[in-house]
Amino acid sequence: MKEKITVNPNIHFGKPCITGTRIPVLNVLELIGEGLTFEEIIRDYYPELQVEDIQACVKYAIEVIEAEDIHIAM
Repeated sequence: MKEKITVNPNIHFGKPCITGTRIPVLNVLELIGEGLTFEEIIRDYYPELQVEDIQACVKYAIEVIEAEDIHIAM
């Protein structure tokens, strides 16, 4: 799935995008966060995407969070 997400400093200031598009991963994740289904996202916002592209966005977010070290100050 990693090949579905690209980081290019010349596209959206280096924010991760779906490969072959200028669609930022964040935009897709925000739509999911608003409660839209994958099918609604494709139908109403990004008809050029496939379900696998949206799944790749979710997986990318999981991998970023998984790799993040969280430090809690007490």
